[in-house]
Amino acid sequence: MNNLLFSILLVIIGLIIGFVVSFIVNSLRSNLASKKAEIMIAQAKKEIEKLKRDAAIEQKEEAHKAKMELDKEIREKKEELKESENRLLQREASIDKRDEMYQKRETALDERENKLSLKQDEIQEEKSKVEEIKKEQLDLLEKISKFSKEKARELVMSKVKESMSKEISEYIREAENEAKLEADKRAREMIISSMQRYAADIASDQTVTVVDLPNDEMKGRIIGREGRNIRTIEAITGVDLIIDDTPEAVVLSSFDPLRREIARVTLENLIKDGRIHPTRIEELYDKTCKEIKQKIIEFGQNTTFELGLTKFDPELIEIIGKLHFRTSYGQNALQHSKEVAELSGIIAGELGENVALAKRAGLLHDIGKAIDHEVEGSHVDIGVDIAKKYKENEVVINAIASHHGDVPATSVISVIVAIADALSASRPGARNDSLENYIQRLSQLEEIGNEIKGVDKTYAVQAGRELRVVVKPDDVDDLESHRIAREIKEKIEANMKYPGTIKITVVRETRAIEEAK
Repeated sequence: MNNLLFSILLVIIGLIIGFVVSFIVNSLRSNLASKKAEIMIAQAKKEIEKLKRDAAIEQKEEAHKAKMELDKEIREKKEELKESENRLLQREASIDKRDEMYQKRETALDERENKLSLKQDEIQEEKSKVEEIKKEQLDLLEKISKFSKEKARELVMSKVKESMSKEISEYIREAENEAKLEADKRAREMIISSMQRYAADIASDQTVTVVDLPNDEMKGRIIGREGRNIRTIEAITGVDLIIDDTPEAVVLSSFDPLRREIARVTLENLIKDGRIHPTRIEELYDKTCKEIKQKIIEFGQNTTFELGLTKFDPELIEIIGKLHFRTSYGQNALQHSKEVAELSGIIAGELGENVALAKRAGLLHDIGKAIDHEVEGSHVDIGVDIAKKYKENEVVINAIASHHGDVPATSVISVIVAIADALSASRPGARNDSLENYIQRLSQLEEIGNEIKGVDKTYAVQAGRELRVVVKPDDVDDLESHRIAREIKEKIEANMKYPGTIKITVVRETRAIEEAK
């Protein structure tokens, strides 16, 4: 028991001693840590003071550098200002010198002006004296001759007029002949050059189209039961179908090339399809109309592209394309318009005019023919309305209105278009003309010539391109012959429509016949 108490006591004493020892150790450790912290704080304060001193030194150095740079800039600015001031002083000095020089010159000019005014006064006085002397002399002459100045002038002028009238007429005739020769030569050279530079194939459109058939049995299928198929085709296309003994062929007849083309394509599609009955005919006809409309637009676009023209309304492009399916005397209207555009551009280039505007006017000059079968009026009036609708240039509108002479031309381009139109229409093979129209034109030409007073006989020669007029030599002199030629020309232009130009030649022949016996 005593041992147990003794051991417990020893344990308690050991715990007390351990606690005391650990307390002493911890206190020693805390003292050491506090001392280290104080040392570290002291070192940190020293470093902070050192950094402050370094920063202050750097700031002072930077401030010193900035001050040095500022002083340098100020010195440079002062030098620049000084140089500018010197230049201004020099300029001011030169201006002062010029001012003095101008003042001296102005003084000299004033003196000269005063001298001139004095001279002018003296000359005016002398002139008035001369006029007085001249008047006195004229009065004296009138008294001596008993003629006034006006009467003498009238007498002299009447004598001169009588003596010079014939010479003046001859001079005018010679000058006119020389001008005509030179103008004809220049115009001929220009037209020949234009025609040589533009060459196009001549293609004459016919009024019938032949559609080939795979066999003769197809004719019966096209006719249909009791002719219902052929009646349907003719009714919706407006084209006559001629089915005769020609082997494996059907003829489409119409004066409208557009309808004939639609009928041809429709019939060919029906033959390929094999199903030929009224309903199918109507379906293929509608489809063909849409395809042809697209082709018309392509024709218009290709034409403007080939001519190098832009800025056309899409509707106007379609109207231009329709010209492909119109003809005039067998000549394709679109091809004719392209020719006129090309020739107009070439001639305009020769004369220094606007080539693009001339081409545009040439292309649109017959635009009314594209819809003249749909709208009332002549193709000229319709073309003018179309051009105004799509806001074309005034020059183009006048070219359309004046290319047949219905309206006076107001620009050089309008005259060029009329010339190009005549060239395209009148070149050999371009157009077909009926014998009846040809004979009628020749008869009308001869009648116009025979109606003139003093004309003996009139002959239309060279297919109506020249009119030769034989006058009575006793009734008509040489000067009157020129007047007759001009009068016939004006009547032909006013009363006739003809392609190209007509040359009027007045012939006056005097024969002196004597018989020796």
